[in-house]
Amino acid sequence: MSMDGVEDQDIPNERPARPTLIYPLGDPPDAGVAREIAPGVHWIRMPLPFALKWINLWLIEDGDGWTIVDTGVALEETREHWRSIFEATLKGKPVKRVICTHMHPDHMGLAGWICRKFGAQLWMSRLEYITGRMLVADTGREAPEEGVKFYRAAGWDEDALDSYKIRFGGFGKAVSRMPDAYRRISDGDVIDIGGKPWRVITGNGHCPEHACLWQEELKLFISGDQVLPRISSNVSVFPTEPDGDPLTDWIDSCKKLLAVMPNDVLVLPSHNEPFLGLHERLQNLIDGHEKSLARILSRLNEPKRAIDIFVAMFARKIGPDLLGMATGEAIAHLNCLVGRGLVRRVRDEQGVTRYVAA
Repeated sequence: MSMDGVEDQDIPNERPARPTLIYPLGDPPDAGVAREIAPGVHWIRMPLPFALKWINLWLIEDGDGWTIVDTGVALEETREHWRSIFEATLKGKPVKRVICTHMHPDHMGLAGWICRKFGAQLWMSRLEYITGRMLVADTGREAPEEGVKFYRAAGWDEDALDSYKIRFGGFGKAVSRMPDAYRRISDGDVIDIGGKPWRVITGNGHCPEHACLWQEELKLFISGDQVLPRISSNVSVFPTEPDGDPLTDWIDSCKKLLAVMPNDVLVLPSHNEPFLGLHERLQNLIDGHEKSLARILSRLNEPKRAIDIFVAMFARKIGPDLLGMATGEAIAHLNCLVGRGLVRRVRDEQGVTRYVAA
């Protein structure tokens, strides 16, 4: 997700050996179709207007109603698919609550629309709800000077800065009006859905307070974007917190899941297909970022800007469409190295920041 737009895509940025994962459910369901994959748990897939073409959503039977986990982007096409599901699958029972794993538009974009349609309650972690409201409030604003300074410091030229100014404030265009009240969920909470306990496990780095859901009896783990099987979720620094260290948060969250979660769960990710092999994938994500950090550090014998280290990180050329996301992730890695005491920052008279091995 880009703070100056609505994208939620990922850049191939790791080169370790691929983990051997198992995908037991076969081909995904068509858009607008709910497929039951466990008693009372249905897999839904919705199209996205991003480089990532699809998102997985989850519909869970909940006594006299239903619970939805994540919603898709606020597009009329997505609404039409939901209407088909409501008619074909709900059996006349209402949606009682909408749980959003986090605040990116492909996850909470239609939360407000669904909540208003059924009188349902929105359940989110506090930081995700508040951050989502903040970003929606930025819609239509001019780009802040702090953002211009941030990207200039990373090495952007004037054309790229002009593009940032034009694109800023687009977040809310992919989000239906958010509810003005919500039910807070926190790490360790247990939510009764259809008579079964689902435990909330939070993670950080991709977003402020991402909520995953674990159902032990069914051996299901709704991982959102916290664990994806084929791509590494974007972990970025944004102008609102230029010295933040989300990559350390991300690595710590992967280690937390390794310690807390059993390996024999079916992981239900937001992108790609459900898979088996959670521990192997988590270790692969940790190793991938550590290798990226080592490659970056090996190139910092001489001072370099954030944009100069793309070649050490990404397995594709970075064009204008991915510049913001690539810059955010590059700075996340550099800030992590700064935090470890391995790199220091040097800013020149033009406001450009360079990084050099300490």
